[in-house]
Amino acid sequence: MTTPEEDTNTTRALQGLDSSSSSVRLRAVLAVGTTPDPRFVGRLVERCGIEPDFYVRDMLTWALTRHPSTVTVPKLIGELRSERAQARSQALHTLSKIGDRRAWPAITRELLTDGDDEVARSAWRAAVVLVPEGAESELAGVLATQLGRGERETSLSLSRALIALGEVITPALHAATTSRDPRVRQHANATERLLRDPEAGFEFAIEEAKRVSVLGTGGQEG
Repeated sequence: MTTPEEDTNTTRALQGLDSSSSSVRLRAVLAVGTTPDPRFVGRLVERCGIEPDFYVRDMLTWALTRHPSTVTVPKLIGELRSERAQARSQALHTLSKIGDRRAWPAITRELLTDGDDEVARSAWRAAVVLVPEGAESELAGVLATQLGRGERETSLSLSRALIALGEVITPALHAATTSRDPRVRQHANATERLLRDPEAGFEFAIEEAKRVSVLGTGGQEG
């Protein structure tokens, strides 16, 4: 049970979340996380969706992980339906840090294929953390539909998510290597290379995949 003084301090800290100063907001979130109180979870979740500073958002996630998942998870799942991309992305990121698999049903195909790259990337990371045993192959199939998407960071995020699932991704990757889209083929080949040799490096794997695409499977000119 919190004391009246602790209540006053936490309430004051919550007021600091609306400060124009990011350092004040950062200290405010730290104070709330240091003295967890389920009554303030809603306010923290709400702030996640609009907070402009990366470090403050990271601290918000930390503060939420300090609270009971029975309180945080339902509110974060509610944010996944938000029209604001940042709210969806940050909720997914926080769910991945909490790691409560009861959130798995909320990681929908719509989120995994979200039109916003940051939301999709957060969904991929959350999915590989929360996926229940036996559902990995189905998840790999959905993730494989996103091969060839986006710039380097998005491509790398997807490859990392797929590789985290292990060998179950092989059939989906093999199918993608026959795609008519060269970007999909190259991304699939690069991901296969990284699965076999994690030390290869993403840039090297992509360049090798491009050579394979041009020269043929053997990688040698005739």
